Amino acid sequence: MERLKGKVAIVTGASRGIGRALALMLADEGCDVAFSYHNSRDAASTLEQEIKDKGRRAKATQADIRDFEHVKKWVEDTRGHFGRLDILINNAGIIVDKALMLMDPDDWQHVIDTNLTGMFNATRHCIVTFLKQKSGRIINISSVSGSVGLPRQTNYSASKGGMNAFTKALAREVAAYGVNVNAVAPGFIETEMLAGLNDKQRQQILERIPLSRMGALEDVTAAVKFLLSEQADYITGQIIHVDGGLAMR
Repeated sequence: MERLKGKVAIVTGASRGIGRALALMLADEGCDVAFSYHNSRDAASTLEQEIKDKGRRAKATQADIRDFEHVKKWVEDTRGHFGRLDILINNAGIIVDKALMLMDPDDWQHVIDTNLTGMFNATRHCIVTFLKQKSGRIINISSVSGSVGLPRQTNYSASKGGMNAFTKALAREVAAYGVNVNAVAPGFIETEMLAGLNDKQRQQILERIPLSRMGALEDVTAAVKFLLSEQADYITGQIIHVDGGLAMR
């Protein structure tokens, strides 16, 4: 995509899964990529090298996305290292599934701090640059759980529902400055998180999906790629479900 050549993207939580696929897609489209990881140093180093092998610049940083000042330094260092900042993809997130009656405060707070506050931290420190240059794209990786609610995911659903509302509110706030803000809400995607499901569990999930299949990483990256394209210039404040129809009303 011509538009993305030479642009700089920040991706939070990109050492594996959807984040990793997004970082590689951005590199394929000509972006230089800065990304954060929490613990997976080896995986992050491998991804960094893969991006460089594609002829793009890359920088992996171990960052606690929950820490406001830590994220501030990471964003500032990224802008200084690459010389510009054009795209933010808020992907970092965790799941701690548990029935509410068994959920303790740490189960709740850890998910909210990572998924929701982490998004605030990264966006807060990128938004000033986007407003000053009157351009920028923000894409938040939400979840079908934030739209329909899933049992044993009150913490996760609350965090992703908050992300959806944040997306719409910020889109209205910054539209006049040429900044587009959207969210992509995946359903059940074939990542490490689904690897532990047994046949019965997979079948139960498939019965709920109108398209009768799990999603692929390419389904998610295609939606994000579209939202970064010229064809999506008139789209902002939207939650794009990539879920095989699971959230259909």
